[in-house]
Amino acid sequence: MIIYLDNNATTRIASEVLEAMLPFLQESYGNAGSGHVLGHLSEGAVVHARDQVTAMLGCSPAEVLFNSGGTEGINHAFRGVFEGSLGKRHFIISAVEHPAVMAICDWLKHQGAEITILGVDGEGRLDLAELEASIRPDTALVSLMAANNESGVLFPLEQAAQVVKGKGVLLHVDATQAMGKAPLDLARLPVDLLNFSGHKFHGPKGTGVLFIRRGVRLKPFMLGGHQERGRRGGTENVPGIAGLGKACELAMGHLPLAGAMAELRDQFEWAVRSTIQGLHIHGASAPRLPNTSFLGFQGLEGEALLLKLSERGVCVSTGSACTTGQKEPSHVLRAMGVPMELALGTIRVSLSRYTTRDEIQTVAGMLPGIVEDLRGSGLYAKA
Repeated sequence: MIIYLDNNATTRIASEVLEAMLPFLQESYGNAGSGHVLGHLSEGAVVHARDQVTAMLGCSPAEVLFNSGGTEGINHAFRGVFEGSLGKRHFIISAVEHPAVMAICDWLKHQGAEITILGVDGEGRLDLAELEASIRPDTALVSLMAANNESGVLFPLEQAAQVVKGKGVLLHVDATQAMGKAPLDLARLPVDLLNFSGHKFHGPKGTGVLFIRRGVRLKPFMLGGHQERGRRGGTENVPGIAGLGKACELAMGHLPLAGAMAELRDQFEWAVRSTIQGLHIHGASAPRLPNTSFLGFQGLEGEALLLKLSERGVCVSTGSACTTGQKEPSHVLRAMGVPMELALGTIRVSLSRYTTRDEIQTVAGMLPGIVEDLRGSGLYAKA
């Protein structure tokens, strides 16, 4: 039996999502740009999905751009602003952003941009005073994640938006981890750009959205056709878009149940805290996503613990799926100032709406014995 607790990496596709996709993989397979009946069916599916996305975001259909996921959305936002903001070459990010943000910022530095990286405290919280002090007349963009993909810590987006927009600067939000788990109302939250991926909340992989607020000028990501109002050329992934729209619709219905998921997460944390010595939960004192536990085990190799759990059919991770396998602690833990030994002994447990109480109790019951065996075997984390 598999117990899947790596939902911040990807999620199981919902049966309703698959059902919404199948017609456009089989009988209704026309190109959405074609003028015949099958083309019209596909075009209608894209229009419907766009309406489902806008209902969740609180924006207009013209502000939604369908793409392949979070990494593309991040690249489009940064490169589009960089290429369209002549004379402004300063970008601000936090030290715990997703590796895709770090990578595009490295590229921007080689193009002549200057990057300011904001620190976080030991719980992963952002310093709004540092954010305000960092904004300059030549700042082109501030980019902040809604929720950290490793710790689950939520950033105070409303307060950050007040600071950034008060200075007249564009604000981009990477909402990849928050979407479907925390409410985001773009009718009230004055962000200019926001991206997310469908596969993080039971939609299909290879699908995503970049929200571009009306009036924001952004260079196209791909040239080639009229699709997405000329901002992203290429034949539409109609089955994926239909599935993404359905995932958004389902997520809206499940948001009120976030409290129950947080209760299940808290019960798991209480169980392991009460039975395992030398355990620290990173970010536990900060506002967090309801599904995420970032557990640090003193004097233990996180990778060894992951493998022992995997042998028993339990799927967790040691951090971001984009960096798993590296022997260094994640940049998130380093930015939080976590001691090296504890950082190397960290795993991430992330739930979904399909996670059951029995699964959580099973894992909480097996962890103490595994930890004791590993500590007794001498597989200690070495700083």
